[in-house]
Amino acid sequence: MKYILVTGGVISGIGKGIIASSIGTILKSCGLRVTAIKIDPYINIDAGTFSPYEHGEVFVLNDGGEVDLDLGNYERFLDINLYKDNNITTGKIYQHVINKERHGDYLGKTVQVVPHITDAVQEWVMNQAKVPVDDDKKEPQICVIELGGTIGDIEGMPFVEAFRQFQFKAKRENFCNIHVSLVPQPNATGEQKTKPTQNSVRALRGLGLSPDLIVCRSAKPIEMAVKEKISMFCHVEPEQVIFIHDVSSTYRVPILLEEQGIIKYFKQRLNLPIDDQPSDLLMKWKKMACRYERLLKVCSIALVGKYTKLSDCYASVFKALEHSALAINYKLDLMYIDSTELEHSMEAENSVKYHQAWHKLCKADGILVPGGFGIRGTEGKLQAISWARTKKKPFLGVCLGMQLAVVEFARNCLNWEDANSTEFDPDTKNPVVIDMPEHNPGDMGGTMRLGKRRTVFKTENSVLKKLYGDEMFVEERHRHRYEVNPELTHCFEEKGLKFVGHDTEGNRMEIIELENHPYFVGVQFHPEFSSRPMKPSPPYLGLLLAATGTLNAYLQRGCKLSP
Repeated sequence: MKYILVTGGVISGIGKGIIASSIGTILKSCGLRVTAIKIDPYINIDAGTFSPYEHGEVFVLNDGGEVDLDLGNYERFLDINLYKDNNITTGKIYQHVINKERHGDYLGKTVQVVPHITDAVQEWVMNQAKVPVDDDKKEPQICVIELGGTIGDIEGMPFVEAFRQFQFKAKRENFCNIHVSLVPQPNATGEQKTKPTQNSVRALRGLGLSPDLIVCRSAKPIEMAVKEKISMFCHVEPEQVIFIHDVSSTYRVPILLEEQGIIKYFKQRLNLPIDDQPSDLLMKWKKMACRYERLLKVCSIALVGKYTKLSDCYASVFKALEHSALAINYKLDLMYIDSTELEHSMEAENSVKYHQAWHKLCKADGILVPGGFGIRGTEGKLQAISWARTKKKPFLGVCLGMQLAVVEFARNCLNWEDANSTEFDPDTKNPVVIDMPEHNPGDMGGTMRLGKRRTVFKTENSVLKKLYGDEMFVEERHRHRYEVNPELTHCFEEKGLKFVGHDTEGNRMEIIELENHPYFVGVQFHPEFSSRPMKPSPPYLGLLLAATGTLNAYLQRGCKLSP
């Protein structure tokens, strides 16, 4: 097993996740089996209870793990399926060690950060690195480990110390450290500054790790003189300094790394049994990146949610839309609309914001209402859904978006004026969405329905069934607590809102489709978590096709994309 540790300096959020994913992609293109581990030094056991404004969206894995969004990057780039143990947190490590102490595993010794916590980290990494993540179920050959935060953070120290020890346990030819740093360019001088990188590398060396590659992030391409300066002051060869400037799309990053000789370097440094040239996989990435940059036709989608100030809150939704747009040769124009700004109360409070939000909604080619929790902004989402239904605008509702589509239909088509979800109004006379807990023994909260579940199609006459390739069932990832009330579904079906997909028992409503509408679809699952750059998610692809007026032609071609 070869281990590649990716650390970061100067600032967090520098792009370590994309760099780690891109390195994995390059090595996978050379025919190697790659897995990935993300270490988050926070004390939470997992990301499940975070507000999206804390660390971006909560990504859900097949096994129900609620993890950091970087694991979503690994899955999309490497086309693998990870597990909750691929996300290590301080909380998980300490919980593991404390449980062992309570069981008496340490034979009365004093339990300390060194060696007990650091040993637990190394043991976890070695065990998880062996777990197969590809469809062929073979053991991986390379493990890319991303250490969250920045070097010098107090909470990251035990992990840095663990890897300082681990480099000797694994042996030099099996362990490599990549340090990602920032090269800022102050507007006052326009000069690219190397001092932050020098200080960051010095701090890393002081903790016992020497970088084999220094990846420098910058806004603009870095000059050769800067590369030589970093090489000289950071005690590495010039070819060990890699530049990644801001690019138009993340698809370009693996290509930038490959162009700077990273395959040749890894081959020598880790004694890898590979050719110097990448295979067809990286050629596909190159074609995809070039195609992305040449797109001329634009499709605009309005994303109506309540976490719109930070794009990372809907990272997987954005990627799923982007994959689908790219598949049909359109450039995505994603307009984030804060759902509270569509509400009537906003007109009195701030009429400019209200009219701007409605202007965006009205000019969009399609409307998407993603998942979420809590009552804030739900009335605005209902307004957007009503607009999509009555004006025949293509619409996709995901999780809460599907539930609110049912609420909107009940209020405006069934005339149940107080129809609501019991999440928002526990005393409603028409509870069209109710709490349907599913007992999960273990550490996943007990009431959330999490992970990959099967959805069975109940009819042949379904747009989504055709988009999924006429499969009898699909398996997608879930993260929800509330569901459509199964006792009331017949009322909706009589009026044209069809429940075309159920769970295997037939109790849980999974997919809705509205008759006599170009595309009005709701799904209880989160298809965005399974979307891949070369395999777009069918519900999102359907939305883009409908928004560009090409859905019928696509279905008539037998769900084949035009060249």
